[in-house]
Amino acid sequence: MVIFFFHLGFLLKVYKNIETKDNLQKFFDFCVRQIELSIREIGYGDATINKKMKEYINLFYSIVDRIDKWEDKDSNQRCQILKLYVDDISNYENFVEYFEKYRNKLTKITFNNITEDIITN
Repeated sequence: MVIFFFHLGFLLKVYKNIETKDNLQKFFDFCVRQIELSIREIGYGDATINKKMKEYINLFYSIVDRIDKWEDKDSNQRCQILKLYVDDISNYENFVEYFEKYRNKLTKITFNNITEDIITN
Protein backbone atom coordinates (compact mmCIF):
# COMPACT_ATOMS: atom_id res chain seq x y z
CA MET A 1 0.00 0.00 0.00
CA VAL A 2 2.89 2.34 0.81
CA ILE A 3 4.32 2.09 -2.70
CA PHE A 4 0.88 2.84 -4.16
CA PHE A 5 0.63 5.91 -1.92
CA PHE A 6 4.00 7.15 -3.14
CA HIS A 7 2.79 6.78 -6.73
CA LEU A 8 -0.49 8.55 -5.98
CA GLY A 9 1.31 11.29 -4.06
CA PHE A 10 3.69 12.01 -6.91
CA LEU A 11 0.85 11.96 -9.42
CA LEU A 12 -1.20 14.48 -7.46
CA LYS A 13 1.89 16.60 -6.78
CA VAL A 14 2.87 16.80 -10.45
CA TYR A 15 -0.62 17.66 -11.68
CA LYS A 16 -1.77 19.96 -8.87
CA ASN A 17 -0.81 23.11 -10.79
CA ILE A 18 -1.79 21.75 -14.19
CA GLU A 19 -5.12 19.99 -13.71
CA THR A 20 -8.34 21.25 -12.15
CA LYS A 21 -8.85 20.60 -8.46
CA ASP A 22 -12.16 18.98 -9.30
CA ASN A 23 -10.52 16.37 -11.54
CA LEU A 24 -7.77 15.69 -9.02
CA GLN A 25 -10.39 15.27 -6.30
CA LYS A 26 -12.41 12.88 -8.48
CA PHE A 27 -9.30 10.79 -9.11
CA PHE A 28 -8.35 10.77 -5.43
CA ASP A 29 -11.91 9.82 -4.45
CA PHE A 30 -11.88 7.00 -6.99
CA CYS A 31 -8.64 5.63 -5.53
CA VAL A 32 -9.98 5.81 -1.98
CA ARG A 33 -13.20 4.05 -3.02
CA GLN A 34 -11.20 1.27 -4.66
CA ILE A 35 -9.13 0.77 -1.51
CA GLU A 36 -12.29 0.64 0.59
CA LEU A 37 -13.90 -1.87 -1.79
CA SER A 38 -10.79 -4.04 -1.60
CA ILE A 39 -10.94 -4.02 2.19
CA ARG A 40 -14.62 -4.97 2.06
CA GLU A 41 -13.86 -7.85 -0.31
CA ILE A 42 -11.37 -9.22 2.20
CA GLY A 43 -14.32 -9.47 4.59
CA TYR A 44 -13.68 -6.79 7.18
CA GLY A 45 -16.65 -5.27 8.98
CA ASP A 46 -17.64 -1.61 8.87
CA ALA A 47 -15.85 -0.68 12.10
CA THR A 48 -12.59 -2.24 10.92
CA ILE A 49 -12.95 -0.67 7.48
CA ASN A 50 -13.35 2.78 9.02
CA LYS A 51 -10.30 2.23 11.22
CA LYS A 52 -8.18 0.92 8.32
CA MET A 53 -9.26 3.74 6.01
CA LYS A 54 -8.34 6.32 8.64
CA GLU A 55 -4.90 4.70 9.01
CA TYR A 56 -4.42 4.59 5.23
CA ILE A 57 -5.48 8.19 4.69
CA ASN A 58 -3.19 9.38 7.50
CA LEU A 59 -0.34 7.38 5.97
CA PHE A 60 -1.04 8.86 2.55
CA TYR A 61 -1.06 12.46 3.83
CA SER A 62 2.14 11.79 5.76
CA ILE A 63 3.81 10.61 2.55
CA VAL A 64 2.49 13.59 0.60
CA ASP A 65 3.88 15.90 3.26
CA ARG A 66 7.30 14.22 3.13
CA ILE A 67 7.58 14.25 -0.68
CA ASP A 68 6.80 17.95 -0.85
CA LYS A 69 9.76 19.63 -2.53
CA TRP A 70 11.13 16.18 -3.49
CA GLU A 71 12.96 17.75 -6.40
CA ASP A 72 14.91 19.99 -4.00
CA LYS A 73 16.12 17.10 -1.87
CA ASP A 74 19.33 15.20 -2.50
CA SER A 75 19.50 11.44 -2.95
CA ASN A 76 20.30 10.80 0.71
CA GLN A 77 17.30 12.84 1.90
CA ARG A 78 15.06 10.96 -0.53
CA CYS A 79 16.37 7.63 0.78
CA GLN A 80 15.61 8.75 4.32
CA ILE A 81 12.01 9.47 3.34
CA LEU A 82 11.62 6.00 1.88
CA LYS A 83 13.21 4.42 4.97
CA LEU A 84 10.49 5.99 7.11
CA TYR A 85 7.82 4.00 5.30
CA VAL A 86 9.41 0.91 3.77
CA ASP A 87 11.35 -1.69 5.74
CA ASP A 88 13.72 -4.33 4.50
CA ILE A 89 14.78 -2.86 1.19
CA SER A 90 18.34 -3.68 0.33
CA ASN A 91 18.85 -0.70 -1.96
CA TYR A 92 16.81 2.43 -1.32
CA GLU A 93 18.72 4.23 -4.06
CA ASN A 94 16.99 2.05 -6.67
CA PHE A 95 13.60 3.18 -5.38
CA VAL A 96 14.71 6.81 -5.33
CA GLU A 97 15.83 6.49 -8.93
CA TYR A 98 12.58 4.74 -9.86
CA PHE A 99 10.39 7.44 -8.29
CA GLU A 100 12.45 10.19 -9.91
CA LYS A 101 11.91 8.53 -13.32
CA TYR A 102 8.22 8.13 -12.53
CA ARG A 103 7.91 11.78 -11.51
CA ASN A 104 9.66 12.91 -14.69
CA LYS A 105 7.48 10.63 -16.83
CA LEU A 106 4.37 12.18 -15.31
CA THR A 107 5.52 15.61 -16.46
CA LYS A 108 5.57 14.38 -20.05
CA ILE A 109 2.09 12.88 -20.26
CA THR A 110 -1.30 14.45 -19.71
CA PHE A 111 -3.52 13.75 -16.74
CA ASN A 112 -6.25 12.77 -19.18
CA ASN A 113 -4.05 9.99 -20.59
CA ILE A 114 -3.77 8.49 -17.13
CA THR A 115 -7.39 8.92 -16.08
CA GLU A 116 -9.39 8.67 -19.30
CA ASP A 117 -11.32 5.59 -18.17
CA ILE A 118 -11.78 6.86 -14.61
CA ILE A 119 -12.83 10.48 -14.92
CA THR A 120 -15.43 11.60 -17.40
CA ASN A 121 -15.94 15.31 -17.84
